[in-house]
Amino acid sequence: MSKKLIVVVGAGLGIGNHVAKKFGVNNFRVVLVSRNQESLNQYVEELSSEGIESYAVVADAASPLSLTEAFNQIKKNYGTTDVLVYNPAVLKDGKPTSLTSEILMSHYQVDVASALHCALQVIPDQVKQKAGTILFTGGTLAMYPSADWTTLSIGKAALRNLAFTLAEELKSKGIFVGTVSIGGSVAPDTHFAPDLIAEKFWELYEKREKNEIVYS
Repeated sequence: MSKKLIVVVGAGLGIGNHVAKKFGVNNFRVVLVSRNQESLNQYVEELSSEGIESYAVVADAASPLSLTEAFNQIKKNYGTTDVLVYNPAVLKDGKPTSLTSEILMSHYQVDVASALHCALQVIPDQVKQKAGTILFTGGTLAMYPSADWTTLSIGKAALRNLAFTLAEELKSKGIFVGTVSIGGSVAPDTHFAPDLIAEKFWELYEKREKNEIVYS
């Protein structure tokens, strides 16, 4: 039986790579997507050294065009995306009055709009297969907004609503959509260690019971 494929957009030393590893050790092929080729090469080397079949594709979450090109390349070279994980966010603080509409919209592109854009790249093939999973890295700022983190609060609220509305639309087509809403700063050797959070992504994928796990 051939391995399924997980695509992690927003690869990195935190949640992205730990989710990739969790699925990889459970017999998935892995494609990591981020902006930096050098870092990606290093991540692929690390996963490969642990026996995980992994590949890298460069794209920028701020650019829908680069994401489209990346997913075209992924489909051509590696096949249908069985699991999509969207992990990017602009982690920049700022109170509402310190922002401009342009700043808000540039963050929104990365935090929310590109999540939808990535989902739209994989949904048609998942619909054909009547199977697939789409998972978003959320945050409890969606429910408990902070003035110090205005754009991220707005972004996580919108991303959470995107997850729930996609889940409602796609359930009858065999596609599961979920989000892990994280209620703290991700850091190794803490309750919010990325490997512990990765377990929650796997739980959503495996159980497919509820569309959100709040990890706080």
